[in-house]
Amino acid sequence: MSKAQTSCPECSGHLQRERDETVCDECGLVVGSDRIDRGPEWRSTTEGESSKKRTGAPLTRSRHDRGLSTEIGYGRGETTRLTGRKRRAVARMRRQHNRARTGSKRERNKVYAFTEVRRVVGALSLPAHVREQACALFESAQNEDLLQGRSLEGFAAATVYAVCRVQGISRTIDEVVEPARATAAELKAAYDALNRELGLPTGPIDPREYLARYATELDLPTVVESRARELAGEAVEDGTAAGRNPGGFAAACLYLAAREHDHDVTQAEAADVADVSSVTVRSGFYALRDGAA
Repeated sequence: MSKAQTSCPECSGHLQRERDETVCDECGLVVGSDRIDRGPEWRSTTEGESSKKRTGAPLTRSRHDRGLSTEIGYGRGETTRLTGRKRRAVARMRRQHNRARTGSKRERNKVYAFTEVRRVVGALSLPAHVREQACALFESAQNEDLLQGRSLEGFAAATVYAVCRVQGISRTIDEVVEPARATAAELKAAYDALNRELGLPTGPIDPREYLARYATELDLPTVVESRARELAGEAVEDGTAAGRNPGGFAAACLYLAAREHDHDVTQAEAADVADVSSVTVRSGFYALRDGAA
């Protein structure tokens, strides 16, 4: 049946759709049929419950097996908890099943690193796509044999930092190191290897990426943040921000904007939220002031 057809071709009666057929109300002529079930894809697998669970979790790069392997649950919630001999037997099955999922040291390293990546990404409140790309980057580094002689923790943290750099997300090395199990030296060594061998398309982070977070920590109003964003934008365009620490320069923009709107913010407070020295903030402030003059 044509989409534009609204009347019966035989008697010009009104057409009505009944399930997968279009029928005329007057003469009963079946004008068209659609055998495709357009209802919900899921179905309840538990009698008496409206659970929509039917399939497993979606594919993800943050699992060494892309999330395709099965898991033996712990009997919580929908199933009855096992006791006694059966519980111990299932525990042994679960242990052997987990061992069988990683058949080589390479796979075990990947499982450990992906777990570390997920933990760091969660601690930093980063979006899911950062986690996926960081795990894919770690897998690329492993395929290129970059892990030999370097720590897994350092590479896990370095992949998160590298993705933040590529995506222009404002996270410093110190912020990534804080929740990670790697030192700053291990992260830098791994990041240098990634950048050198894989040719990451990294560039300087725009100072404006830091402004919202720093303004919140300094408890500054929106008008101050907007003015700081204007100052940072002008500095990026005329080259004043080139070669400067983007976090420290963002703090300098907020400091100058706060002074213009008579808000009490010291250079030490601005430097503290950016994790830089007061000299860095003062240098950026003088550059902004001289440029505005």
